[in-house]
Amino acid sequence: MIIVIDGPAGSGKSSTARAIADRLDIEYLDSGALYRTATLIYLEANRDEDTFFRLLNQKKISFYYEDQKFHVAVDGQSVTDEIRTAEVTGAVSEVAALPRVRSFVNNLMRDVVLDGIYVAEGRDLGTAVFPDAELKFFMSADLEERAKRRFKERKDQNPELTLKEVKQNIAERDLKDSKRQADPLKKADEAIEIDTTNLTFEQQVDKICSKIREVLKN
Repeated sequence: MIIVIDGPAGSGKSSTARAIADRLDIEYLDSGALYRTATLIYLEANRDEDTFFRLLNQKKISFYYEDQKFHVAVDGQSVTDEIRTAEVTGAVSEVAALPRVRSFVNNLMRDVVLDGIYVAEGRDLGTAVFPDAELKFFMSADLEERAKRRFKERKDQNPELTLKEVKQNIAERDLKDSKRQADPLKKADEAIEIDTTNLTFEQQVDKICSKIREVLKN
């Protein structure tokens, strides 16, 4: 069984999906981490697409969720921290827009969810990756609120970061994600929209968990 949570950057989907996985004791799948892993390989290939796709097909990417953290390894070596660097963050939209990369990541995710119950989060899961998902959610929040959340997450790691910069970066990411030709950010017609602008974290987790429990009972 697969439950998907889509939404734009800063809408809270990652932290919410992790909380749901922990509360309901189900598996968690972070699509963004897989795109970041592909981006790390792209940077290793010095942004040369031919070299990149050769490496992408040669390397073994593995992943699992444990201790409230999504872990990723390439050829048996952990890259869980490396995929969160500023360099990877700056290039991930470029790499994620490549149709061959999207196809590669989509297949990775489809293979792993064949067994068990998963909650997965991303931007196009309900429309492009898992169109037949048992439950689909789309999390949204206004730009100002999303920027504040992302700024709060990152200000300790980057003291020079400003709220204005974060807001601009999110706005640019929204535009890229919604305009890309391959699997753009889009709410699935049957998805339940959760506007988190004025919700506490616990409230948004409660809302989604209650819907999931209803489905699991039937």
